[in-house]
Amino acid sequence: MPFAADAVALAPAHAYVAPVTTGWKTITLRPGDTVWDLALRHHTTPAQIVAKNRLADGGRMVHPGQRLLVPGTAAGSSAPSKPATAGRPSSAPAGSPASSTPSSSLSSSQRVYTVVRGDTLYGIAGRYKVSLTKLMSANGLRGSSILRIGQRVVVPGTGAPSGTKPGTSTPTRPTPSKPAPSRPTTPTTWPDATKATVAQSKARLAATAVPSRTQTAAMIRATALRHGVDPRLALAVGWRESSWNQRSVSYVNALGVMQVMPTSGIWASQLAGRTLDLYDAQDNITAGVLILRSLQSQADSREQAVGAYYQGLYSVRKNGMFTSTKAYVASVLELAKTM
Repeated sequence: MPFAADAVALAPAHAYVAPVTTGWKTITLRPGDTVWDLALRHHTTPAQIVAKNRLADGGRMVHPGQRLLVPGTAAGSSAPSKPATAGRPSSAPAGSPASSTPSSSLSSSQRVYTVVRGDTLYGIAGRYKVSLTKLMSANGLRGSSILRIGQRVVVPGTGAPSGTKPGTSTPTRPTPSKPAPSRPTTPTTWPDATKATVAQSKARLAATAVPSRTQTAAMIRATALRHGVDPRLALAVGWRESSWNQRSVSYVNALGVMQVMPTSGIWASQLAGRTLDLYDAQDNITAGVLILRSLQSQADSREQAVGAYYQGLYSVRKNGMFTSTKAYVASVLELAKTM
């Protein structure tokens, strides 16, 4: 899984942005539709669809022909009323609509970002190179919070957004002047707090019953098939990440079979429509498979999706694949041929 610095930028464009209106309309499910697909299509979260329709079992048992309520956006509400400032850092006038933080309360190191369609907490944190925890704390938000178009979000301790030019909101891919450096492979630079967290995770998993490798492989295959992911690819990612070992913990605290970072687990829980326990083998596999499916739906190629699982899609698109990422992709794709 990607490093913690990249994990914050993984979430799909729609995941936490709610439409401006709160109207709902009825649609009829087609073959292959899932609650996750509906959330993607209608710019909401699986949890909202499950709650609105009072679906049992987290919405996993929907079927073709079933009629469900989904958000309906009124005409003309797809963009904020002030497009000149939307999607860019700005000063938040005291008492302005959608602003929860008056400008007088901001420190000199803070900026205010106006949410546009497609924004997520993860994406904003990744763009401004701040931790997700600090971003949520500065705004009194939780990982499951819904952002709304036009909402103003305080970004603590930031400089210029990563990958943007002054006056624009779209990241531009820089042309590297030299090959991208390899990622660090030793834990010597990680703080004591991270090492302590890793030790706690290892102790917790050591005391937990876990499936055998044969059982784990069967679980990965079944989960991948259930969610429309190539089981050979999911098996290859799982083997490359942990050798199908649920007790595996990396030095940055990526957990379990699919080596899911806790931050990425928040996103995976949103995709699943329920809280996933990364210390549980089945939930860990589900998280990894859902992340892989989402990356495949957003990436330009299978290779980019696999690279994004390791490095983070935002980082891959901004920096290109690191040397170690290219090796990872080659290894996973070769393994997939043998599964």
